[in-house]
Amino acid sequence: MLPGIVIFFALTGPLLAKFTPQLVGAVAGSRLGGLKVPTPTYTDSYIQWTKNLTQIVLIAVIIVYGSLVSGEVRSGTAVLVLTKPLSRRAFVLVKAVVQSVFLAVVVAVGALITWLLTLAIFGAAPAGALWSATGVFLVQGLLFVALMTLLSSVIGSAAGSAGAGLAGFAVLAIAAIWKPLQDYSPAALSSLPGELAAAKPASVGWPVVTSLALALVLTGLAGQLFRRRDL
Repeated sequence: MLPGIVIFFALTGPLLAKFTPQLVGAVAGSRLGGLKVPTPTYTDSYIQWTKNLTQIVLIAVIIVYGSLVSGEVRSGTAVLVLTKPLSRRAFVLVKAVVQSVFLAVVVAVGALITWLLTLAIFGAAPAGALWSATGVFLVQGLLFVALMTLLSSVIGSAAGSAGAGLAGFAVLAIAAIWKPLQDYSPAALSSLPGELAAAKPASVGWPVVTSLALALVLTGLAGQLFRRRDL
């Protein structure tokens, strides 16, 4: 599911960036007194990509990974695996690492497709803005993989875990309104990819560091709490 969503947006994003302004100008131009729509550039393609990542793709990550651990428990796979010399902490850690690597690969492939299509459509596609924006989103994605690992370790249902994850998504979005959190916390990651895609000045150091640190804490806490869960 997740690869299909990412690849779909990678394939359609540059096309939407190219032709949407023309369609809007053709449909609404006569009604708005010959409104002139700015000519789209590769930046519009990059912004479209990051907008899809930080909204739809991130929500998909939350929903898909709502059963990351609890699904293994319900199916009985966790019991089978844990009968071998594998601790519960290691089980949770392996799940988080594998899914983090999987997400990184999928997003990297999507970014590569976006870059190639943008180059083909617009004739120019500087790689720096796209890859820096995608990298910052990936940090946000890894944070939510860690969060969903924790939630699915303590909540028995995928729907419950996903609901709690979406609540966390909303809290971070609201928290970004407060300037200190916007500058130093993971809350900044909601808007940073778009700023980087548009080649705007952006300070990414503290948000990235605090996000990765929080991801490690959440993953460690998930392993600790899963040890106490009845299987």
